[in-house]
Amino acid sequence: MRTDISKLHGSVSWKDITDGQYICNPGCSVDFLTGEWRVDTPQFIVEKCKQCLLCVPVCPDSCIAVVDGKRTDFDLDHCKGCGICAEACKFEAIIMKKGEK
Repeated sequence: MRTDISKLHGSVSWKDITDGQYICNPGCSVDFLTGEWRVDTPQFIVEKCKQCLLCVPVCPDSCIAVVDGKRTDFDLDHCKGCGICAEACKFEAIIMKKGEK
């Protein structure tokens, strides 16, 4: 148990939890749905988007995918709702909605 974070869950005893400051298994954002922390949610307005892609490199969590040279909708499983993408969009194709998930 101590060497596999995928087996840690709510019913695991404290005795089975990994010791502090010990990295037992590599992990990445794919393993954790960090979008659950989000308070504000970005909304992509396709009709307003000019596909300039200025929003893509500013996303700190790489939540804006580009497929065949065009941006797609947000990866809300990992988006923290910071709003940096909305600030970068000069065409108002991204707006932030309060409290929506």
